[in-house]
Amino acid sequence: MSVSVIVPIYNEADNIPLLYEAVTKVMRQLARPYELILVNDGSKDGSAQRLEQLALKDAAVKVIEFRKNYGQTAAMEAGMQAASMENVVLLDGDLQNDPTDIPMMLEKLDEGYDLVHGWRKNRQDAFLNRKLPSRIANWLISRVTGFPVHDLGCSLKAMKREIAHELHLYGEMHRFIPILAHWRGARCVEVVTTHHPRRFGVSKYGISRTTRVLLDLMTVKYFIQFAVSPMKLFGTMGLVCWLVSIMAGMATIGMKLRADVDMTGNPLFLLTAMSAMMGMQFLFFGMLGELCSRIYFAAQNQTSYAIRRTWNFDTPTYPIEQRRAA
Repeated sequence: MSVSVIVPIYNEADNIPLLYEAVTKVMRQLARPYELILVNDGSKDGSAQRLEQLALKDAAVKVIEFRKNYGQTAAMEAGMQAASMENVVLLDGDLQNDPTDIPMMLEKLDEGYDLVHGWRKNRQDAFLNRKLPSRIANWLISRVTGFPVHDLGCSLKAMKREIAHELHLYGEMHRFIPILAHWRGARCVEVVTTHHPRRFGVSKYGISRTTRVLLDLMTVKYFIQFAVSPMKLFGTMGLVCWLVSIMAGMATIGMKLRADVDMTGNPLFLLTAMSAMMGMQFLFFGMLGELCSRIYFAAQNQTSYAIRRTWNFDTPTYPIEQRRAA
């Protein structure tokens, strides 16, 4: 089974030669066809020159260079969409992930799993600003999404190419790859991987990511549970508003009939009107969401389901975009 190894690079000039040597040594020992895709995410420290030298030296090295820094998610997305081998491996460029874990993860794919994601059980990072926020975030994400995971922040992952091509990553979604793949029906497994302290340079990511992670978590939760049918969310919220409106309206009428209370400025009367209007708005949001959902799937040439394999069909089943191209 051939392998595409994808590495986002951002100001890692000192690490690039060692990274190349480590990955190349492992892949040559595996004796599988492979390509090493290095994505230069707008580096400004000489990384571009190092990558160009490697590409000229080794035909297995493929380089994608961004015009500016777009972020780790964009770099991974570009690499995954460019991958041409049967299996795809994601790896950080700072040498903290160990390339010697790649064979073990590929063996898991050979066992029938669609995606293997790493768990840095003995993480070699500072506790206060790296490990503690990560543990809190992983616990929260696991609770909200219902996906059991110890370490979504580990970049070391291996997956089937069809899974990599199905995923479309935006914002800071790269850390949610296992959850998004699981949502598409992929069989996922978490394995313990080796983690090394950083040797050169400084981390490009810190505790400032927390806000973005929380916002992306809400987006992922919405996509997992309501992207196909937004009316389930907005319609339920609308019905709750209408229920509150009915209850407040009945209480208002009761106060008027029994005590002849002046309704002008009555909080319950205002609550009745506001809840009824909010219920109608949520209903329209649900309708618009349903429309947008159908436009999204049609525009992206995607379906709301994923087919693993077929039997006894005269014509093989291909993704929509491949059928149209044919």
